[in-house]
Amino acid sequence: MNKSRPWWQEAIGYQIYPRSFYDSNQDGVGDLNGIRLKLPHLHQLGVNLLWICPFFASPMDDYGYDVKDYYQVDPMFGTLEDFQALLKEAHSMGIRIIIDLVLNHTSDEHRWFMEARKNQYSKYHQYFIWKDPKKTDEGKILPPTNWRGYFSDSAWHYDDTVKQYYLKIFSKKMPDLNWENKSMRQDMYDVAKFWLDLGVDGFRLDALAHLAKDLTFSNSTLPVAADGLVLDASKFSSLPRVFDYLKEFKSEVLLKYPDILTIGEVGGGVSPDMSLQYIHPQNGYLNMVFNFDTCWENGAFGSDHKADHEIKTNVVQLKQNFMKWYQTVSPLASLPIYWLNHDHPRVVSQYGSIRYRQESATMLATTLLFLYGTPFIYNGEEIGMSNVDYEKLTQFKEVSALQYAKQASEKMDESTILRFLRRTSRVNARTPFQWNDQPFAGFSTVEPSLQVNGNYREVNLAKQQKDPKSIFNYYRKAIALRKKPKVMESVLTGPLSLVDPLNPDVFAYVHEGRPALLVVSNFRGFEVEFKMNRLINLVLLHNYPTIEKRGLNLILRPFETYLFEVE
Repeated sequence: MNKSRPWWQEAIGYQIYPRSFYDSNQDGVGDLNGIRLKLPHLHQLGVNLLWICPFFASPMDDYGYDVKDYYQVDPMFGTLEDFQALLKEAHSMGIRIIIDLVLNHTSDEHRWFMEARKNQYSKYHQYFIWKDPKKTDEGKILPPTNWRGYFSDSAWHYDDTVKQYYLKIFSKKMPDLNWENKSMRQDMYDVAKFWLDLGVDGFRLDALAHLAKDLTFSNSTLPVAADGLVLDASKFSSLPRVFDYLKEFKSEVLLKYPDILTIGEVGGGVSPDMSLQYIHPQNGYLNMVFNFDTCWENGAFGSDHKADHEIKTNVVQLKQNFMKWYQTVSPLASLPIYWLNHDHPRVVSQYGSIRYRQESATMLATTLLFLYGTPFIYNGEEIGMSNVDYEKLTQFKEVSALQYAKQASEKMDESTILRFLRRTSRVNARTPFQWNDQPFAGFSTVEPSLQVNGNYREVNLAKQQKDPKSIFNYYRKAIALRKKPKVMESVLTGPLSLVDPLNPDVFAYVHEGRPALLVVSNFRGFEVEFKMNRLINLVLLHNYPTIEKRGLNLILRPFETYLFEVE
């Protein structure tokens, strides 16, 4: 490891959604002991940084992002001792762990919110954002503003007990915290210190961009929908006041733990320039930010009425998205690279192909792993897991999917809704990990809460471990190569540029390091000719058994990929 670099710049990250990773006590839900038991798999894969999604005590309205108690592990995931055992064992293998810290909201079953509802004059009432209703001439009550939340309905929910509305930009069971309240902020800092003192290596800070709200609480002037509501991110996303809160968080907590990694989730509305306000090494507050720019470049987002054949990766735009972040951020700060998490569809189904699962999954691995930044693989990506094959809407047991289906049923038939959810739903990434071809994919001996993808007999880890040419073994090889000191140095310090940036089918880039590295990836399910303008010294990685050329040009077969060492 290069001592002049922070450890996370050289790390290979891996995200775990605990409830669907591995069920150690056979109750149908993945748990912390399940992660601990599967650490040998992660070690064998070569990853050395785990981001684990929330496992705090929670009613599970939003699968753990609605926290009831920040100091307790939810019994479905185990105990605090289980987490400590996981942390200890991971550290002994050289694997660091960051956890999700949810700062924007709590559960409505959190002690603070229950106290807030009991007494309007208690300090806990001020921990949340309450407003009196508006009233029509007929006396009907209306929300304080026309803001729409991220789960399709109003950003406000009326509380009958308090006779006020509270702000909730996600589910009504997730009231937003009032970050203007100093006492609440201090309580949150204590939570962060508790987990850092326990030994976690940092945090992924959930929904971070939303901490600050438009404190005028005025209506949005954007055009409203038929229900009178409008989703206007400028009312509660990346407002300047966020940085005041983060400055305090940094001085009160983060500076006291200098070796930790902090990644803020800032969503789709933040530009690379804006991101530097969060992560600039001198006057920023965190180490990295997650944005969603590289996650939806195939037109699937909002594609309700499109047929499957109309969904096509915009390769030019995808390349430009990676490059604009690289060009702005890399001279100054660290960058995470990924195109899938627990909120997105499976990348093999988005940018790859089920028909060419082997070729496209290995192509995607090569393309991502050798870009500048800290790669994050999402659990299941290393075996080419794909979107669900569900046949019924009732199988999509997830709050935002069900909310969407309910609203869409007024204007679409069931098959159209089903097609859209199979393409875009968060459920796609949340089905149980496919360990083997046993019932329930070896995830559990009992039926899991989310149904296993029907392809698990063909697509599973046990089968791939035995096959030297499998997706899993390709990932192992690619990760081991990325970790080699010379390759790592070239990836992190060799200037990166696109080759043939306007090529609509091929994602090709070069690192001008020592050695110079060239990645060439065909993103299409058909043959493409690619003009080579560099002399090849070595083929370091390739996902087909033979090389095909026409003169100096490469003939790229469906989803073919190369990593070359070039002159």
